[in-house]
Amino acid sequence: MVGTSTLTTLLLGWFAGRGRDLPWRRTRDPWAVLVSELMLQQTQVARVAPRFEAFLQQFPSPRACSLAPTADVVRAWAGLGYNRRAINLQLAAVAVVRDHGGELPADLDKLLALPGVGPYTARAVLAFAFEVDVGVLDVNAQRVLSRVLGHSVAQSEADAVVPRGRSWTWNQAVLDLGATRCRPIPICAECPLADAGACSWFAAGRPVPDPWRRSPHQSVFAGSDRQGRGRLVDALRAGPVAGPDVAAVMGWADDVGRAERVAATVVEDGLAVVDLTGTYFLPT
Repeated sequence: MVGTSTLTTLLLGWFAGRGRDLPWRRTRDPWAVLVSELMLQQTQVARVAPRFEAFLQQFPSPRACSLAPTADVVRAWAGLGYNRRAINLQLAAVAVVRDHGGELPADLDKLLALPGVGPYTARAVLAFAFEVDVGVLDVNAQRVLSRVLGHSVAQSEADAVVPRGRSWTWNQAVLDLGATRCRPIPICAECPLADAGACSWFAAGRPVPDPWRRSPHQSVFAGSDRQGRGRLVDALRAGPVAGPDVAAVMGWADDVGRAERVAATVVEDGLAVVDLTGTYFLPT
């Protein structure tokens, strides 16, 4: 493989001409970066882009989000799926206001202490808001760097190859290469690293097994508990749902027991409340 300086030149040169223009790349505001990263978890870019700016118009800061009715935050999350992320985002906003004066901290451990913020999201905030020299290692970046280095890459290795002072650009370039070229079925003919000898896996003839460790396949959505949960939350965005209607709303009119069990998890996750009459509402 070529040296790290050549790798940097090749990758950043490619990104300069082919990097995607995404709305969250036009800001270094830590709150906006956190919002985008939580929205992008397991959700396609095309679905996130229109919701991102609308959400920030409504909740432009951690303080604004922390003070808003939870129902408003959940409604603003419509169309993004995995509604629990909306609750986590508001809980994170509350913690930022309470513990950090309303400003996201530029500290890995403090970011990891926020609700819903894991290792990837914390490092994304550090790299994309504060431009700290850390590697942002999601599934796309894991795939790119594993193939480039010829083995499954650990976080420490991802950190080590970040060019000093270029963290924002480097990580965005790696993510874009993974999303558009170094895909699960790669398009090596269009990769800036392949023919230049900068990808160990390509140079070795793309041997099996691929050094990228594939994530386990996600379970089927259709007919799942996740689908039923989503249907209930979507219905609640429009208004209260009476207890006898819950099973039909969730798509299981003939399985009331399942509906009640899954609806209880929606309440446990803070996405709904139920009153003494058995009517479900979004939390206030």
